[in-house]
Amino acid sequence: MNDSPMPSPPFPSPDSTVLRVIVGNAIASVETGEATVHEAILNAAVHGWYEGHIQGEDNCPGCDFRGQLPKNSNRG
Repeated sequence: MNDSPMPSPPFPSPDSTVLRVIVGNAIASVETGEATVHEAILNAAVHGWYEGHIQGEDNCPGCDFRGQLPKNSNRG
């Protein structure tokens, strides 16, 4: 596993319960035939991004970016 820092969010934390649910739902949808692998990956990516966005808003209300980015600023 790579120990380098994660890129700038939005994405949920790797240990997020929500992320585990999103991935579990994607796997289940493929296994039951409800979705193709392509559809399940796309759905998980969109939901993962959205949950990360929510987490970012919770951690830094009004910020345009989160993390240690030089562009970290409040909305004007």
